Amino acid sequence: MPILTLAAKDLRLLLRDPRSAVILLLTPLLLILVLGLALGEGFGEKPDDRLHISVVNLDRGLPGKVPFPEKPWSEVVIDDLSATQDIRLEIIRDRGEAERLVAKNRRPAIIVFEEDFSERMHRCSFLTGAEAVNPFGRDGVRLSQLGATLLTDRTQPVSASIIEQVTQVTLLRVVIPWMIGKAFARVGDEKFMELVADRLSKNTVPPKVIEELDPVVLDLLDALVADEKFQKRMTDKFGRLAAQAIKAQMPGFRAVVDDALKDPDITARVGKKVLFGKVLTPTVRTEIGPTVKRGVGDLFSSYNFEATRWSDLVKSETREGIAANRVEYKDSSGSGVLNRGALRYQILVPSYTVMFAFFLVLSVGWLFVAERKHGTLVRLRAAPLTRGQILLGKLLPCLAVSLLQGVFLLAAGRLIFGMTWGSRPELLLPLVASTSFAAVGLAILVASVARTETQVAVYGTLLVLVLGGVSGSLMPRDLMPEQMKTVSLVTPHAWALDAYNQLLATSAPDVSAVLTACAALCAFGAAFTALAWWRMDLE
Repeated sequence: MPILTLAAKDLRLLLRDPRSAVILLLTPLLLILVLGLALGEGFGEKPDDRLHISVVNLDRGLPGKVPFPEKPWSEVVIDDLSATQDIRLEIIRDRGEAERLVAKNRRPAIIVFEEDFSERMHRCSFLTGAEAVNPFGRDGVRLSQLGATLLTDRTQPVSASIIEQVTQVTLLRVVIPWMIGKAFARVGDEKFMELVADRLSKNTVPPKVIEELDPVVLDLLDALVADEKFQKRMTDKFGRLAAQAIKAQMPGFRAVVDDALKDPDITARVGKKVLFGKVLTPTVRTEIGPTVKRGVGDLFSSYNFEATRWSDLVKSETREGIAANRVEYKDSSGSGVLNRGALRYQILVPSYTVMFAFFLVLSVGWLFVAERKHGTLVRLRAAPLTRGQILLGKLLPCLAVSLLQGVFLLAAGRLIFGMTWGSRPELLLPLVASTSFAAVGLAILVASVARTETQVAVYGTLLVLVLGGVSGSLMPRDLMPEQMKTVSLVTPHAWALDAYNQLLATSAPDVSAVLTACAALCAFGAAFTALAWWRMDLE
């Protein structure tokens, strides 16, 4: 077929041109290599203004089931950290990896919850005892007392200090309610009241106390005399007449007692013979204890001292941990001299694959200029070929070269730079093909307009660089303003980059978005090809 003959001839010319190999294959690889070595670990990650805190959780939890907490204490602390919107929590599973990250200055500080963290936290108490742990010191919470360690990078003291202060505040919010709740539970209980009675056991009753008890004694005396059962016992003991006589003398006796309890000399002598501790009998202690507890609670009614959580202590809204604020650590820096497997290659390889696909404009343009110069296009016009056949014969070899370029760069990205092809690698082929079709269409269009090699170089280079800059080929699209992202969709590059991002940077790619991008690229290719057919001059 004449179309295939024409296509084979142009393919040989393209493959013989050393400039094509340099521009389409070697240059993008060289740029990817240089940028992959020069760019830092954070390149390619989505912008995130939150404070990054890294945690290693080695806590083995409590040995048995307890009412609170229902989970290891380290998880309680992690929940509190992740409940803050402005904090991004990174969970690192290995302590050795954490130490390596700090040693290489890739993390300013990392919190490590040791194996006995829950055990130590559970023993924190304001009470004294061999098992009690006092976590507080001059500068706040002493991490060593809780079984926690803060690994810090001395070259980043400011960032490390910020993380340390956030850790301190979080631990205070966790440990203080727990300690207050445990202490308040003891207020008014049997042991507490026994301790009070023991402290008062050697103290005599002060005169002032006896004087203040005067109304109580008199009320007790009145109630006793008026009791029918007491009167019967008096009658049985002393006889009716004696009992009536005693009852008749009670007002006078009451007055004498009243005067005596108001006499300082008498109360001082009597008080020395009575120990205060005897007043707090077990029954009295049982009655007074809970009342003392309720009284303290009522006095400080803005707080709930029986709480075990900060929100309950201060009577505020409960904040649960936010799962979206937690991420598992993944090594995105790569390994070896080339940083193979680094996250940046998931951005760099597709970006320059797309951008240099459109550099085919130069190779195709130079080919057309050479054919015009040698009169090949004029002879083609005299051949029994239509404009469409000639255009198709020119388009097919360019498409083959572009497909070869795309497959080569993606394969090199995997073999040389350790990038992954995502969870749906089969969708890469239609994406490469549709991108190539759009690039070839633009290349044929520019070739139909340019008349000299200088025009090809100027038009092609300017067009490719401008489109690359507008679309996001020269920088991650995530760094572009939303308005600019929308505007950039007037370029085929942007559609291709969005599709590559779905396939290479997303664990669950949106297939419909990828297919939509492929359709848009084909539409660009068809439009460019139609314009080239209309504009093509074979003279």
